[in-house]
Amino acid sequence: MNRRWLLSTLLVLPAMSLLAFGPSDSLRSIPNHSFTSGEVLQYKVHYGLINAAEATIEVSDDLHRINERPCYKATVTGRTTGSFDFFLRIRDTWRSYIDTTSILPQKFFRNIEENHYRKKETVDFDHIKDVAEVEKRGKDKDDVKRGTYKVPDNVQDLVSGFYYLRTLNYDQRRLGEVIRVQGFFDEDVFTMDVMYKGRETVTTKAGTIRAIKLVPKMPSNKLFKGENAISVYLSDDRNKVPVLIQAELFVGAVKVDMYKYRGLKNRLNLVAQN
Repeated sequence: MNRRWLLSTLLVLPAMSLLAFGPSDSLRSIPNHSFTSGEVLQYKVHYGLINAAEATIEVSDDLHRINERPCYKATVTGRTTGSFDFFLRIRDTWRSYIDTTSILPQKFFRNIEENHYRKKETVDFDHIKDVAEVEKRGKDKDDVKRGTYKVPDNVQDLVSGFYYLRTLNYDQRRLGEVIRVQGFFDEDVFTMDVMYKGRETVTTKAGTIRAIKLVPKMPSNKLFKGENAISVYLSDDRNKVPVLIQAELFVGAVKVDMYKYRGLKNRLNLVAQN
């Protein structure tokens, strides 16, 4: 089996951050009523009926000071479990230090461990000069690459934008409205179109939840089945946490299902059960 389907699925959560980018002033101030320090979200990744992996998204209890700015420390981790761990061992960590006022990344870090493959990357953002300084390290200690890249105003990384996405107001969105977004990842700036698909009620391991549905347009590739292959459901409340992600692949269906949470800033919009 091609291992890339699982790697891509584990990246869906942070990758959804790119839905949130939009043009604004470089010294913006974003109201945040959706998350706070100490929030933890936990997910099961299912490939068909098989429990293939687990993922956690969390904000540390303490604020950190980066570039003289107070920042949330937000971390996404993904790991394979059970039988998948024998032939496809993944231990990935993605971390962003997010400015508490602008919800912009001051620093981004990822540590990739996939079977024998190793990679560490650090990105330092300068939102005044609109540049990103990247340092990459491979398995060999002498394998170090550095570069400086021009980025758009108010650019997001894969983790910080996920939290910015949660600050948006979807009440004013039209059904079928397309949001065009940009982000910086792996030394590249790229654009993604995302369609707002209204409200639905979804069933998760954490309960039945009223949700906002978003569908990112996927480029033609050998992994996802069509441009509307991924559906992301955010809780339809002030938290806007991703509660369910469904992906149609050429090799089957994958579901990322929230099963546990704590430290939410607001009450989760669960549907009462009879």
